[in-house]
Amino acid sequence: QVQLVESGGGLVQAGGSLRLSCAASATFLSINVMGWYRQGPGKERELVARMPSGWRTIYAEYVKGRFTISTYDAKSTMYLQMKNLKPEDTAVYYCNMVVGIRGYWGQGTQVTVSS
Repeated sequence: QVQLVESGGGLVQAGGSLRLSCAASATFLSINVMGWYRQGPGKERELVARMPSGWRTIYAEYVKGRFTISTYDAKSTMYLQMKNLKPEDTAVYYCNMVVGIRGYWGQGTQVTVSS
């Protein structure tokens, strides 16, 4: 059973920075899509950023210029660098990897941004 473990969340003041990480229990030779999603209180899960294989990373409009997605160690680890955080960024952040038609999700890590 493949597991994704997230870390790096926490409480930060508006304008601050955090780096989230997502470590996979297995390394895949080919991952179709890697990405980060978030779900705020009372809201549905929404896209933050995604990196389709062979394509440029796509960022949600509200995080462009502030968030950066990256990978390390043969895609076994994924990061989300977040800068200039805003209160509206408060949410549970989830990492996602799609291998073939199977998707894997992390357990989520809480990010709280105070004003």
